Amino acid sequence: MDKNTILGLLLMGVVIFGFSMLNSGDDDQSNQPTTEKTEKADAKQATTDIADSLNANELARIKTIVRQYGKQDGDKMVLTNDNVSFTVASDSLTGSVMMDGNMTVALSDLQHAPSADNRLLYNAAMKKVRDAAENVAKYSDFVQFVGGGNKTVKLENELLTLDLSSKGGQIAKATLKKYNAFQHGKDGNCVLFDSKHNSYGFAINTDTHRFDTKEFNFTPVQENDSTVLMKLDFGKGVYFGIRYTLPKNSYLVRMEVVQQNMAAVISSNVSTMDFEWNQKMMRHEKGQTFEERNSGVFYKFSGDNVENLSETSNDEEKTNNHLKWVAFKYQFFSCVLIADQHFIGAAPMKSAVIDKNSEEHNDFLKDVSFNSSLEYNVNNPKPAAFNFFLGPNEYKLLSSFDDKISPDEDLELTRLIPLGWSMFRWINTCIIIPIFNFLGTMNLNYGIIILLLTIFIKLVLFPLTYKSFSSQAKMRVLAPDIKEINDKYPGNENAMKRQQKMMELYNRAGANPMSGCLPMILQLPVYVAMFSFLPSCIELRGESFLWASDLSAPDMILEWDANIPVINWIFGHHLSLFCLLMTGVNIIYTYLNMQANPSNNQMPGMKWMMYLMPVMFLVFFNDYGAGLSYYYFISLLITIAQTYAFRFIIKEDKVRAKMAENAKKPRKKSGFMARLEAAQKRQEAMLREQQKRKK
Repeated sequence: MDKNTILGLLLMGVVIFGFSMLNSGDDDQSNQPTTEKTEKADAKQATTDIADSLNANELARIKTIVRQYGKQDGDKMVLTNDNVSFTVASDSLTGSVMMDGNMTVALSDLQHAPSADNRLLYNAAMKKVRDAAENVAKYSDFVQFVGGGNKTVKLENELLTLDLSSKGGQIAKATLKKYNAFQHGKDGNCVLFDSKHNSYGFAINTDTHRFDTKEFNFTPVQENDSTVLMKLDFGKGVYFGIRYTLPKNSYLVRMEVVQQNMAAVISSNVSTMDFEWNQKMMRHEKGQTFEERNSGVFYKFSGDNVENLSETSNDEEKTNNHLKWVAFKYQFFSCVLIADQHFIGAAPMKSAVIDKNSEEHNDFLKDVSFNSSLEYNVNNPKPAAFNFFLGPNEYKLLSSFDDKISPDEDLELTRLIPLGWSMFRWINTCIIIPIFNFLGTMNLNYGIIILLLTIFIKLVLFPLTYKSFSSQAKMRVLAPDIKEINDKYPGNENAMKRQQKMMELYNRAGANPMSGCLPMILQLPVYVAMFSFLPSCIELRGESFLWASDLSAPDMILEWDANIPVINWIFGHHLSLFCLLMTGVNIIYTYLNMQANPSNNQMPGMKWMMYLMPVMFLVFFNDYGAGLSYYYFISLLITIAQTYAFRFIIKEDKVRAKMAENAKKPRKKSGFMARLEAAQKRQEAMLREQQKRKK
């Protein structure tokens, strides 16, 4: 390769490299991010928008709107909406816009392009003007009530404080004066809901518009100390309002929709009025588990039963049936809206559990909503009326409303309190609650009241307990004879013979193996009823006893924030002392029971299970309120004391002598024993028949 060839190749390389660099530069320039170009275009367009002015069509439209919906003021028509004022006089349109800092922009200034210095201000003013015009088109006669500042007035009695908001004419905040908030980080009285997390309103739909009270600013009118009328006054004797009355010493708020001459605004063919209620349910209690498990949406069909959406998962329900009331129910409190007539179905009711991983979980329980309709007549001065209960889930209080507000229909508001299934609920409502309320009138500490209630229950169940222990004593006396029969007839092949001999033994001795179990089974409904009653008993809320600061919440003797594998899954983040004491006493009682029944020692698997049960109770009851664990703790202590007392009273020597005397007498078989032996004989006959067929 000569030098010319080499030089030629070098020149070609330089040219190719140069073109490559040139093209690369062109590409970089031509491929600038489109966003930069877009931003420049947007900025140019924004400048054009800012420099825009109100055109003739817009001004003509505004003039028509003012003439149609404005108020007569002498020879002028005036329309005001959200700091924008329009006036039409002698076919001339004037107006002004109140801006921040009390700066006023005249409507005439917006009819031509502004200077560069005023562009931003005029653009904001024109937006207000256009929004005001759109509001009028949307709300027509109601436009005068759109916008404006929110005002709050109070209604208050000995039990309840209500903050009424002019925005929507609704109860913005409900505070229970005799109950405190116990959730961590909250102090003072219990706030059922506030304006940020609760809203409701009535909506009227015409052929062309939808008027929703939540969007309007009402004028509060204090009619007397206990009544406030939230009013939309159209003038000339036309108004629409919501009247609230809070009687003395009551949790029941009277809420009435009132109107006068509304036919001038609403068409007479409108026959229904929508009602919408949304709430994000706030936490109030220390114990999160049961507050979550016992909160949700409840409702009652007119003339029918109370039902509810799921309290543990997301749920919704749509119905066309009439509803008497709907409730957003907490563990110890409820917000219940009771219609004088009825709601026309629900479309739908919803309940959504707050995600445990969200930031809201520590402050809120559920998102709930209720949408329904009501009968409406534009000529009816009171088209809808309600009783709004905002208070505690107290059985006596809730049951009193049947006579007060609904003598013709049982409201069944007590169903808001979870007192167990039918039989257990009957025990609670007819026995436990009356006695508990009676003891409550003595002004005793509720720990003492639970103790007295437990003693009363034990006294009532004493005959059954005594019968059970007597039967156990007979079985202990027969234990050697039972062992002898088991040894004499071992194996499955002798099962029928072994059972027959035992039946003969029981019959001679006058013992019944089931007589010890039956009394215990009969006591079980009482224990289950108490299991339902105490966690739902609002009287225990905030009541301290010994080391427990709140008998309705776990008495946490040990707490931790760390995430401990397995331990957190089993116990959560705490241990409850009364629950630990109950478990310890339960283990002692199990040991005494095993010692008193030697036959149990012949079944090692059963023995292991008997000791495992108290430990399982520790896991199960650790999250329950201290009052329930305390009840089972003292109940077990009394049972142990009864066991020792019965052993002292019932001497096994005397039982043995009595059984020996019974064995000498001709004894008629009991109905149970006769049926059992008859069943055994039939089974033996069938077994012999099968053996013959095999041969």
